[in-house]
Amino acid sequence: MAEAIAFDTHRFVKRLTESGFTEKQAETLAEEHVALLNANLATKADVAAVKADVEALRQETRAGMEALRQETKAAIEAVKADLVKWLFGALIAQGGLIVALVKLL
Repeated sequence: MAEAIAFDTHRFVKRLTESGFTEKQAETLAEEHVALLNANLATKADVAAVKADVEALRQETRAGMEALRQETKAAIEAVKADLVKWLFGALIAQGGLIVALVKLL
């Protein structure tokens, strides 16, 4: 497999040997750096898997939001019905009270 990114191992080894490493140490370190870089890069399959996970999460979130919206709408409708019932009852009671007061006076 070709390297996914450009890593100049010759330059790396040269700089390490100039800094006091032996050539064998520098070459081993360069090989390990290349292996580490290649092992930690995302492949197209990795990117596709992440995209699929993100899309699944989006759809799950949309479904959850829709369910929450429906539940909220139903709760609002129930509160409206209770409010109308109490308001109508209060109007009847108020009307009765007014009629009773008019008869008493």
